[in-house]
Amino acid sequence: MSFLFPAAVVVALVATTALVAGYLWLDTARATAVASTGLAEAAVNGRRRHVPYLLFIVAVAFLLLALARPQATVATPRVSGTVVLAFDVSNSMTADDVEPSRLEAARTAAVEFVDAQPESVDIGVVAFADGALTMKAPSPDHSEAIAAIGRLAPGGGTSLGQAILASLSTITGQTVTLPDEGDEPSDLGYWSSATIVMFSDGEETEPPDATAAAALAATAGVHIDTVGVGTPGGTTVDVDGYRVVTALDEESLTAVADATGGSYHPLADSSVLGSVADSIDLRLTLEDEELELTAMLAAIGLLLLVAGSVALVMRTGRLV
Repeated sequence: MSFLFPAAVVVALVATTALVAGYLWLDTARATAVASTGLAEAAVNGRRRHVPYLLFIVAVAFLLLALARPQATVATPRVSGTVVLAFDVSNSMTADDVEPSRLEAARTAAVEFVDAQPESVDIGVVAFADGALTMKAPSPDHSEAIAAIGRLAPGGGTSLGQAILASLSTITGQTVTLPDEGDEPSDLGYWSSATIVMFSDGEETEPPDATAAAALAATAGVHIDTVGVGTPGGTTVDVDGYRVVTALDEESLTAVADATGGSYHPLADSSVLGSVADSIDLRLTLEDEELELTAMLAAIGLLLLVAGSVALVMRTGRLV
């Protein structure tokens, strides 16, 4: 337990000690006076007479402690899931076969998806081309995820494998790579509450192998849902002065999703992100939360005051 105003704790201790000392002094003086009258002490000095005053003293102690603004750290349950949005930002995503461009269409759809999620879903953002970069680690602050989506810029080739490995690194908190041939993969733990949502046209031009990376995600319990951005008929884009043909590769995106028990969705399907949201597996976690106890201590103090008053009235028939 901690206090916002520790000095008030000292005041409470001093005041309580003074009240106890004062009451003992008065009680001793009273007992002396009673003894001088020759009355039987047992008749007037029963232990129950101390109860109202003890309740008053403890009540004052609680009320003074409430002024110190006590706080306690408690573990509170939280139902949460993790979603990493992986965006293809390669040059082919500048194609306009999806208006205004593939990347802009993916960005718009992703922002709508983020806005629709409750705070119980932690959202992160990864951008990938021929390499991959974590733009935002998963957190319940969805405004930061939207800001990261807004900073996406196109350039480079496409590596779906790098996208998966970078997303796994973000989820597990450790650098994830494909094992060398013949080696056992690293133990990543089991993250059944984590989902990777990959927005891409699926045109892979760079290693590592996306299917192998997806298999690694599957061993860690991570689902991958792929969202195809583009059209199978395709179009052309300008890359370094050259006209390059680009088209949506649904087969590659479907293979990646199937390897993890996820699903492939064309962006043209209006229900795509709703079905992704329904597939998020929520888990129960415990998070430390600062809880202020001021109201509770004040309520206890007031209840003790009432109890002391009732006890005094029952014993003496009066409050003073």
